[in-house]
Amino acid sequence: MAPRAGGIVLAGGLSRRMGAHKSGVLLHGKSLLAHVVDRISPQVKKIAISRAHNELAQFADSIPHLDDGDFPGQGPLAGILAGLKWARQSGLDALLCVPVDTPFLPGDLAKQLRKKEAAIVVAASNSRIHPTVSLWSVDRASILETHLRQTNDRSVRTFLHTQNYEVCEYPSPSSGVDPFFNINTPDDLEKAHIYAR
Repeated sequence: MAPRAGGIVLAGGLSRRMGAHKSGVLLHGKSLLAHVVDRISPQVKKIAISRAHNELAQFADSIPHLDDGDFPGQGPLAGILAGLKWARQSGLDALLCVPVDTPFLPGDLAKQLRKKEAAIVVAASNSRIHPTVSLWSVDRASILETHLRQTNDRSVRTFLHTQNYEVCEYPSPSSGVDPFFNINTPDDLEKAHIYAR
């Protein structure tokens, strides 16, 4: 477990390409949200879910559901900001961010990201960064909030390029399945069913 790190599952997207809210999509009889919660819960002290949809009821009794505050529906950065504020108020020093559509996340993700010293550390695989799979120091909250208030750019990559972030490259797994494989379409879901066998 990463010391004093919280975790947030980013589940507020519109899921246009999937045709349904991804959090409730089933992979081998279990929702994507449940897969991701199960993957990161052992790695962090506390966990929350960032959501833009009031109908997201999974884990409502056991895990805090955060809305986007002053930036409703404005993408992952709004969810990350809500998570950073929640983590800081919870006495945590870092926030592990993961998207709801990544059911194969590594069991040592937080530990590996913690090995880097930057205020923001981003996971990578096959020389490709995954901006929403990242570990953030809670002291980035005010900087991120200023960015959201002063610009219209909601790209996580754009914000990262204003920061001194580090990349944590994951080696190719022996299984051949990218641990950061994300499910955006029904075709991706079919692939995930094969990978999860």
